[in-house]
Amino acid sequence: MATMNLTQHAATADQIAAGVFDLPAAARADLQALLTFGELPDEQEIRARAEQIAGMAALYASAEDRADDAGALPEGDAGGFALHAMIGGALWLMAPLAAALREQGIEAVFAFSVRETEEQKQADGSVRKVAVFRHAGFVPAVA
Repeated sequence: MATMNLTQHAATADQIAAGVFDLPAAARADLQALLTFGELPDEQEIRARAEQIAGMAALYASAEDRADDAGALPEGDAGGFALHAMIGGALWLMAPLAAALREQGIEAVFAFSVRETEEQKQADGSVRKVAVFRHAGFVPAVA
């Protein structure tokens, strides 16, 4: 299953191996602008941006990737979705974005990572502790 990356960050190698793809550079810049808020947004702006992002996602989704009739899916059933969109960012944007994507026939998902801690011995004898996040799957954005 294909998963479109609609986050501020480029997909990791693990995510790409799991089927995630980034938007083309110009569209990615537009997406990042829509995901960035410099001032306190009101509800109207939040919904408008969610709809713009979902519209952008629809442009990059092939007809085969989109559900024929998203409204016909039973509540909680994502089985009709051939395309997922990985979302993440401002919490207050995620629910409206997930709803807008669903209207476009695209299921919103969140990345799930497992944190692994590694200790790296340094040349001076000290130890550096590094947290590595490994992609482990997706969690549906449940309405």
